[in-house]
Amino acid sequence: MKHIIIIGGGIIGLSSAYYLHKEGHQVTIVDQSNMDAGASYVNAGYLSPSHIIPLAAPGVMKKGIKWMFNSASPLYIKPRLDLDFLQWTLAFNKSCNAKHVEKSIPVIKEIALLSQDLYEDIHKVENFKSHYEKKGLLMLCQTDHVLEEEIKLAHLAQKEGLDVVELNVEEIKAIEPNVKIVAKGATYFKCDSHATPNEFMDSMKAYLKRVGVQFYINETVEDLEVKNGKIAAIKTNKQILKADEFVLAAGSWSNLLSKKLGLKLLLQAGKGYRINTTQETRITIPSILVEKKVAVTPMNGFTRFAGTMEIAGINHDIRKERVEAIANAATKFYPEISLTIEEKNQASCGLRPVSADGLPYIGKLSKCANLTIATGHAMMGWSMGPATGKLVSEIISNKKLSMNLDSFHPDRTF
Repeated sequence: MKHIIIIGGGIIGLSSAYYLHKEGHQVTIVDQSNMDAGASYVNAGYLSPSHIIPLAAPGVMKKGIKWMFNSASPLYIKPRLDLDFLQWTLAFNKSCNAKHVEKSIPVIKEIALLSQDLYEDIHKVENFKSHYEKKGLLMLCQTDHVLEEEIKLAHLAQKEGLDVVELNVEEIKAIEPNVKIVAKGATYFKCDSHATPNEFMDSMKAYLKRVGVQFYINETVEDLEVKNGKIAAIKTNKQILKADEFVLAAGSWSNLLSKKLGLKLLLQAGKGYRINTTQETRITIPSILVEKKVAVTPMNGFTRFAGTMEIAGINHDIRKERVEAIANAATKFYPEISLTIEEKNQASCGLRPVSADGLPYIGKLSKCANLTIATGHAMMGWSMGPATGKLVSEIISNKKLSMNLDSFHPDRTF
């Protein structure tokens, strides 16, 4: 049995704690927040094998440059003179190619499917009562060009063995009969699931506390004590903590901590927004409003509209124009739905850790023998959470890995 400290208490940190505890290890979680907000709570709740294309794909950087001076755009990259940002931008741009996409598709699909199975297992084994449904995901399109692109992606997904079909207007109406939808067509990924994130997070925290996992909340890791190529202890703003192994799952803050080890983890914070409404929307199937890059999720007791990617450093500033863009997209696709001023004023955001190629960092670093990295999942942290946690546990416990991790290795070059 080892004593393991996990830095970060989001979905990745909690999932890692869950599987490490199952392996018999003593686990401690340290988080700088109160562990009740952030990307793990405000995301769209998708468990999405459908999302097989990495964020770094052909044309993405071109769109980013085009939208750079429009802070309401779906992808907003704030220009700034910052060395980390510039190095990440160059590496990200280099990764935006067809070869990278082709190589990434199988591993993204594999980890997403594994994670979906593990979510179901956790609910069943631990008898979690948190909301979880498998109703699929609609990709709603309003223009011919975008619909054609989504159909191409659907065909690609079919070749990968995913359950996806094309829908015309009448077929959309047949599966969502009680809400007016303005769309020319859609693809329907029947393989996807969704959950209400805060319910699962609360269930997981309660379980981990019950089985003896130690939590230190509102504690910021300020320094790392390194001896002979290993971390001996971490220093927080409140205490010094020692352990045998450490897991860095601090999301968008991970690269700041990795610098203390002399490591260069190319990572940027990608801010996403959400608006919740308790209005009777009559939406029953999760959807993505493709042209607007907005996700729509019927959760337990409310409907969530979420999305956008804002690369603008670590901050939690709410840009009203981005909130309005999400609200306007909702009404454009669902004309009978209008989000209220109060709902928009209560919008929240979370920071998603975006790697330089859109793939997560999972594995041990050559420079530090007892540190396992688990971050950089971009918009797929929720989808890949349990699988990442299980892989972290397998790495530390020296067990056979559930999948090959070469594509996710933290030491990979760009």
